[in-house]
Amino acid sequence: MGLVRSRAAALLGGVALAIVAQQGAQAQNVNATNITLLERLVIGAGAPKVAISTPQAVTVLNQEDLDKAQASTTGALFATVPGVAIVGSQRQFGEAFNIRGIGTTENSSDGSRIAINVDGAPKFNEQYRMGSFFSDPELYKQVEVLRGPASSTLYGAGAIGGVINFTTKDASDFIQDGDTGAARIKTSFDSNGKGTLTSAVVAQQVNDTFEILAAGNWRRRENVELANGKTLDGSAFNTLSGLIKGTAHFGDNDEQTLSLSYQRWFSDAKDQAYAQTGTSAQFGVTDRTVIDQTAVLRWENPATDNPWVDLKVNLSYSDTQNDQTNHRYALGAPRTVIGPTGAGQPLQNVTADSILLDTRYGYKTWQLTADNTIEWIGDGFENYLTAGFSASTQDRTATRPGSAAALPAHPQGTENKVGIFAQNEFIWAEKLTLIAGARGDFHWVNSTTGARNIDGSAFSPKLSAHYELTDNIGVFASYAHTERMPTIDELYSVSASKTTSLNLKKESAETFEGGFSLSGNDLLASGDSAALKTTAFYSDLTDLITSNTGAGVPYYGNIGKARIYGVEIEASYDSELLYASLAYGLTFGDNLVTNTPLTTVAQNKASLTVGVRNIEYDLDFGARLTLADKGRYVLDKVNGQQVGDGTAEAYATVDLFATWKPDTGPLAGTEFQAGIDNVLNADYRQNLSADRSTGRTFKISVAKQFGW
Repeated sequence: MGLVRSRAAALLGGVALAIVAQQGAQAQNVNATNITLLERLVIGAGAPKVAISTPQAVTVLNQEDLDKAQASTTGALFATVPGVAIVGSQRQFGEAFNIRGIGTTENSSDGSRIAINVDGAPKFNEQYRMGSFFSDPELYKQVEVLRGPASSTLYGAGAIGGVINFTTKDASDFIQDGDTGAARIKTSFDSNGKGTLTSAVVAQQVNDTFEILAAGNWRRRENVELANGKTLDGSAFNTLSGLIKGTAHFGDNDEQTLSLSYQRWFSDAKDQAYAQTGTSAQFGVTDRTVIDQTAVLRWENPATDNPWVDLKVNLSYSDTQNDQTNHRYALGAPRTVIGPTGAGQPLQNVTADSILLDTRYGYKTWQLTADNTIEWIGDGFENYLTAGFSASTQDRTATRPGSAAALPAHPQGTENKVGIFAQNEFIWAEKLTLIAGARGDFHWVNSTTGARNIDGSAFSPKLSAHYELTDNIGVFASYAHTERMPTIDELYSVSASKTTSLNLKKESAETFEGGFSLSGNDLLASGDSAALKTTAFYSDLTDLITSNTGAGVPYYGNIGKARIYGVEIEASYDSELLYASLAYGLTFGDNLVTNTPLTTVAQNKASLTVGVRNIEYDLDFGARLTLADKGRYVLDKVNGQQVGDGTAEAYATVDLFATWKPDTGPLAGTEFQAGIDNVLNADYRQNLSADRSTGRTFKISVAKQFGW
């Protein structure tokens, strides 16, 4: 049994060998030497499997994708992922995620409906008109997007929208065979906003069993120019980020790993728009200093000779802190203060408990997770049973200097959570895959407001199946029930006219998904590969939590029922000379209480990428066309009133990119990346943004790696 024990290792090895074949033997006309987008390995959905064989909508972005994007913010990485929209990506502090219509612009409370993880550490931030994730794309080598609630089993009840997993770089990603160390330096420039990046990585194989990586990034930008010629105030930033990561191998065959990583992101930005997810002059400007820290200690024991043990333990710490100071209603205006009016300036209706005053917001989260997979392989079948638990404690703070009043709209408190889960994956005759899972979560919430403590539980079962009709055709279907418990903000927020919401019901979603996949080799040229995956989904949402309007009512309430449904299509083609990918997302949402469209659903969008390779000269260049349908709403509200004309126009954009990576001669180890975003300088406004599009941007990056 030990000979067939490690299915994950076999898959990883197979993909690695195929990539090597693609890079080093493409002229040999070997069948399927090119790996398409849908044939990439998925780690975060249970037993490792390629995306096209996963009974869930999954997209994997690898290092090549991240490099080509030349993204100045993490949100820009998701331009080609169907069903995903980024709110506020034009500002460094405004990035919030929207998956299949789950995600809002007024606050980031939907972060609790989308699980964001960095090396298994949960990242969460919830603040009015601020983003939910602060980091730099240079720190990562892979991003997985698991759309829909099926991942709640492994990642926690309430992931109605889905899960996004970021994986940081390792020393082994840079050290070449025969070397013991490596260094990589990179610089880049963006014409719009005169953005620059200076990046350095040092990796060292200390001995046969221990490696360490240190990486640092300095990124800066001035205010960007919009396509209509105006300047987007508050879009400038100056950030420092870094990563230290050590990995040790030990045990039989050195197969056990113990890794420790620490990541830090820092930005001290002046004259920032208060509303980071969308411009609204009524909120004015402020200064912000944001520090985000993540530490992860991880132990893995695959025990390849023991089918009863495949153990993973993760201890993580996350700390996000935002110091907000020096609020003004406009650039150059006097600072807004409490107390006697200074220099003849009125107080402008700022009260002692206003969200606009100096405040230090923070989230600190400790989490311990552990899971073990038991493997049973017999004649014609495989079975993998994964069981585990998670325990976390999260502190939410909003402190103020001196004797300033507490902030009732951002209550302080603590949430303790425990989750228990199990997932079984059965594979018969390498054709039929059945996955059944269930998770129970329990939380205990208390607040410094003096209101009573709240406890609750949530249950999230799922069942999915994938069947390979032939070697090239597969079908799949799934059902998932997901429950989300209310957050500290939703339970304890109050205002002058609204009370706490201690009687909130938990949200629930019933989701059905189904679809098919097609794949083939040697279609247009020897060794080429093509794949297509289509997913249809339907979700019934019950007791959705939203803010109430009116006076004398709880701050939040349950609105009853809503539904979200649509189709996602991913297709890809790869050959020695040509490659292409298509991502299309079609999503609809309805509030079944008011019989009106949900205002959180992004515009339907298609993205087509076409590229050409020249193996002899190590060149890669191409273009991306994005087409978006007309949106039904522009979401920006002030005091409950919508700002804007209520619609967002259809639009089309073209982006160009090129890469040169010479592998011989004096420039070997050097990488040149160039690109033009929004080549046609298209002026438009997405329906989940109050800001218009960024203007044409020229980008160039140069990186050089050294080994020893």
